[in-house]
Amino acid sequence: MEPIIELQGVSFSTQQQEIIRGISHQFLEGKVTALVGPSGGGKSTVLKLAAGLLIPSTGTVRFRGQDMATMNRGQTMEFRRQSAVVFQDSALWANQNLYQNLELPLRIHFPRISKADREKRMQQVLSEVGYKKDLMIRPAQLSMGEQKLIAFARAMLCWPRILFLDEWTESLDGNAAQRLIDMVKYHKEQGTTVIFVSHDLKIIKTLADVIMMILGGQISFTLTGAEIATDDYLAQHIEKGIAS
Repeated sequence: MEPIIELQGVSFSTQQQEIIRGISHQFLEGKVTALVGPSGGGKSTVLKLAAGLLIPSTGTVRFRGQDMATMNRGQTMEFRRQSAVVFQDSALWANQNLYQNLELPLRIHFPRISKADREKRMQQVLSEVGYKKDLMIRPAQLSMGEQKLIAFARAMLCWPRILFLDEWTESLDGNAAQRLIDMVKYHKEQGTTVIFVSHDLKIIKTLADVIMMILGGQISFTLTGAEIATDDYLAQHIEKGIAS
């Protein structure tokens, strides 16, 4: 099976500190990878590097074998069309209402779709995530949980083949979180590649084919979902690591 995203000797530093050091990993197409570890260990940075949102200080990030740094505008747009990100803080555009937040990705990536079809797609996804309120309000008028629902809906609008999810069920009640988990499970069954960050062992055990523990900016170890599903000691080790 070919990797869809590959990190080759990737490091990332800010002016203050080195966050990621020499990470190499292949994310296989159609598989779900959970990035786990203690807070501040570098999980979100690895996710953003894999998503092409951060430029590595050293090393290479490849999409289907091509160095992302060498992709032209058309290739980059195609990668963006195929992928979607849900950020930990939702990252909704504060100066636009919810309708505009949702409509823009469809306008960019599917410019030939009619307004009526855009609205039909938006309503379909909003129904799936369980959001029923007004779309003409700004994100600041929503709770954190409601913002996460809108962010998740926005990520799903363009039929993504790669999902990058950062603490995507945080601030949600049990029913809302389960609805999103079920949606990711469905997309997994359809062959979507998923890379996610979570501190929730239940979600990790439910969805992950691969679990990557990141400690101090490096990969500590990787396990398969089957290993933690059948080995209580390994599951406890993962739980201890994500709770620290």
